[in-house]
Amino acid sequence: MAGLFESAGSGAAIALDEFEASILRSLEVQMLELIGPPPGGGSEDPLAALFAEGPSEAPDDPALLRLFPDAYGGPGAPEDPRTAERAAEFRRYTELDLRARKRDDALAVVRALDGLGGEGGVLEVEPGEFPHWLGALNDLRLTLGSRLEVTDEDEEGLYKLPEDDPRKPLVIAYLWLGAMQESLLEAMTG
Repeated sequence: MAGLFESAGSGAAIALDEFEASILRSLEVQMLELIGPPPGGGSEDPLAALFAEGPSEAPDDPALLRLFPDAYGGPGAPEDPRTAERAAEFRRYTELDLRARKRDDALAVVRALDGLGGEGGVLEVEPGEFPHWLGALNDLRLTLGSRLEVTDEDEEGLYKLPEDDPRKPLVIAYLWLGAMQESLLEAMTG
């Protein structure tokens, strides 16, 4: 079960050594930093937050653009001012909620890992937590894939990188997260 999920009662369990738990926690903390804090630092009036508007411009960072893609068109789409206006409006009214969900997913994983007390151990995940874990693992894979410029065509090449390739640690993490995500899906249905 090392580093992968298995069915455990109605939930799933994963055995992580101290190093694996530390890496996963570090990646999730970096995800939280990438996503950014809630508007107003999370201390603003809940009613005001309900009516808050997000950005209308797509992010410049390719990883953030992968996490928060344009709703209409995107790169390579025909230039149409109406499409750009619709995309900006959609982003303005949805991105804050999407960021909040991604932040909640990452925080759920960090808190679960913190429950291990900085050591390795078996982490049990209840069915109600599955969406947080799947979302957080997916966001990490999307971000790493963006940083590594992974495409469907060249993912096989990741397995053949030379040991001295500076991307190797990120590739290992990318592949591990994919296996972890797949094992959680299997544990959910098994």
